[in-house]
Amino acid sequence: MTHAEHPSIQRVTTELAARGATGDVRVLPDSARTAAAAAAALGCEVGAIANSLVFAADGAPVLILTSGAHRVDTDKCATDLGVTALRRATPEFVRTHTGQAIGGVAPIGHPAPIRTLVDRWLQKYDDVWAAAGHPHAVFNTTYDELLRMTDGAAIEVE
Repeated sequence: MTHAEHPSIQRVTTELAARGATGDVRVLPDSARTAAAAAAALGCEVGAIANSLVFAADGAPVLILTSGAHRVDTDKCATDLGVTALRRATPEFVRTHTGQAIGGVAPIGHPAPIRTLVDRWLQKYDDVWAAAGHPHAVFNTTYDELLRMTDGAAIEVE
């Protein structure tokens, strides 16, 4: 099976089409598990990469799509979300709630909807790149489209 045939990539591709996405899935020859690796492979600024970070917010999953140029201030975001704690999720928690592995988590295509927040910093870029369900796959989109497709809320993560 090629990477393009991977079930997670196929699921994300189907979801993108169903949600009227304008971008295309691109399968990269090398893994793009980090924002820096994805930016290097795509020839864009690291800030244009939408990192998909899953957190446990009082036990419930929260997906924060943050610019690759930022770190999430978990205390600030927990306060903004009205939860007592926002903790980085374990690989098992991520897989359970997204159906995808860390390093390839897409903003969509999960078994059930996940509360999603989108870093306002991403609106600086005409093209934003996000993972497409596998560490070798990404897709291009826009900030506004990410908000719409994920039913996300804008947030300052730092």
